[in-house]
Amino acid sequence: MPQGFAFVHTAEGEYFIPESKMRGAFDGDLVELAPVSVNRNHHQPSKLHTKTGEKPTARVLRVIDRAHDTVVGRYEIAEPFGVVVPQDKRINYDIFTMRTDNPHLQEGDVVRVRITDYPTPRTAATGIIEEVLGHESDAALGVEMIIARYKLETRFSAEAAAQASRTKLDISGALLEGYRDLRDRRVFTIDPIDARDFDDALSVEAVDGLVRLGVHIADVSHYVPWASPIDLEAQKRATSVYLADRVLPMLPEELSADICSLKPDTDRLSMTVDLYLDDACEVRRAEMYPAVIRSSARLNYDLVQEVLDGEKVTLGVDTTLTAAIKADIAELHRIGQARYKKRTIQGGIDFVTTEAKVMLDAQGKLQEILLRKKTNATSLIEEAMLLANETVAKHLFERGFPSIYRVHEKPSADDLAETVAILKEFDYLKSIPVADFVVGDPFSIQKVLAACKGRTEEELISSLVLRAMSRAIYQKDCEAHYALAMDAYCHFTSPIRRYPDLVVHRMLKAQLLGKSGTFEQEKNRLETLAKHSSEAERTAEAAARESQELKIIESLQEHIGETFEAVISGVTGYGFFARLDNTAEGLVHLKNLGHEYFAHDPKRHTLTGEDSGKCYRLGQRIMVVLEAADPRLGHLDFNLPPYSSS
Repeated sequence: MPQGFAFVHTAEGEYFIPESKMRGAFDGDLVELAPVSVNRNHHQPSKLHTKTGEKPTARVLRVIDRAHDTVVGRYEIAEPFGVVVPQDKRINYDIFTMRTDNPHLQEGDVVRVRITDYPTPRTAATGIIEEVLGHESDAALGVEMIIARYKLETRFSAEAAAQASRTKLDISGALLEGYRDLRDRRVFTIDPIDARDFDDALSVEAVDGLVRLGVHIADVSHYVPWASPIDLEAQKRATSVYLADRVLPMLPEELSADICSLKPDTDRLSMTVDLYLDDACEVRRAEMYPAVIRSSARLNYDLVQEVLDGEKVTLGVDTTLTAAIKADIAELHRIGQARYKKRTIQGGIDFVTTEAKVMLDAQGKLQEILLRKKTNATSLIEEAMLLANETVAKHLFERGFPSIYRVHEKPSADDLAETVAILKEFDYLKSIPVADFVVGDPFSIQKVLAACKGRTEEELISSLVLRAMSRAIYQKDCEAHYALAMDAYCHFTSPIRRYPDLVVHRMLKAQLLGKSGTFEQEKNRLETLAKHSSEAERTAEAAARESQELKIIESLQEHIGETFEAVISGVTGYGFFARLDNTAEGLVHLKNLGHEYFAHDPKRHTLTGEDSGKCYRLGQRIMVVLEAADPRLGHLDFNLPPYSSS
């Protein structure tokens, strides 16, 4: 609602709400509507949406459910009031507080205000200042505002902190309980170079004519029993949040960064899945059990990729260990390639994405942007984890044991149909029956993604098709995972940072130990926990992405006026979005394309000049000039170089 008006989605379609008919509703509120008639023959510049064929107009009768009880904004002094101007431009109402309640606050402070009275046609919104996040000039304020806006948890309760401080590692006690001693196995971790927790490790060796792939996962459930103080905090968070300058962990640091982290040369408890594979890398049998392990080495993706590329890499002081681990990496790569091929044959779909990871200095200033893409090293780990997750899911499902599953529905035909015009524009459906693609035939989608491989627009086409997919969710009922081509799938391999994995660990232990009747309260809450975890995951991803964009845009403020190479990543009626190689995205407004009229084709994702015939299309590489960068709003504004303008 940055322009004052709003759109509301209903079962009957989308309605336009003029600013005068908002009745104090905020962005995200659940409202009751009533359609209103509009004189379409009477010229009203502010209501161009009312042209024939556009969205019908309605007014808000009442707000049924509020999406916001707190708002983050800039504090401004207007005696006798202190006025909070929302940082979220979709919220069009200032919140008034009494200046006498907060005389110490300064103009430009950024605060969180709790709303006590929502606006009405006759009264303003009022509230109480709950927290001062900092001053708008503070360098670190941007991430603090993201934390506040998404209402992310930053502190653990005193009870959880006390429980964490009492947690001890007891290897002897675990062995007496029946944990297997695997400390003689060659086990190691492989993670990003900047990883902060290590919850999975691998081992591989020949056993009785088969290859035993060991997937060893931190045994978090040993330290976090159901409904304990730490568990209640973990339920609330449901996931760790990885922001640009910090991690908001799901578990206290004593667990996430220490006692549960699979550090090298340190005894740790694990839940182990042993997968016995034949020469074709088919699973012949599997064993699951709690164990004691000792990691031999901490490796990172870059190091492993160097090994796979044949470079002379030393993995430790012990040259014998280095040689052995290199051989293990080669074998894990062979397994990974075979498992990937099998998934593809079954209809598994892989999308090409690039993740930007900012590296900051001690002052929070950007030093470097790492662009992470899938490599043989990351694939090696991914395939091992996918296989372990699938095996555990099948094990629990086949035994009728309750759990939380990871489910991905087949995409809707309508969503896939919306991509057809642009795919035809690039000639990617030439040899693929359109009908097969639209109904979600995975092999047709595979062919489209293969056709654009290596081309300029590969990642954009991949993201376009990806956006047509439904979102994977957690649920208590076992259903297929479409993109992975698996009938049963769960998340088991990251219990330090994801709550559903912790639940799966508890359920697997209960099944293995024959304790099916001791979990009634947790089993009864599986549906609620799954839904909350899905929602928390979306929130965490949005906050993490926003924090990365914030730091990138902050760094671009020093490059106003410079020219960059970009690719057109989105086309709208008011201009097009251009994506830089560092993943930052900004708008080239229609007004910057020249004085002629540009026709927008939403199906072909093009803007075409009526006089010149100049066409801007999705995936096109262009040069852009950076005009403005606003980190707090997450906005970049681009123009075209003078010689490029129509």
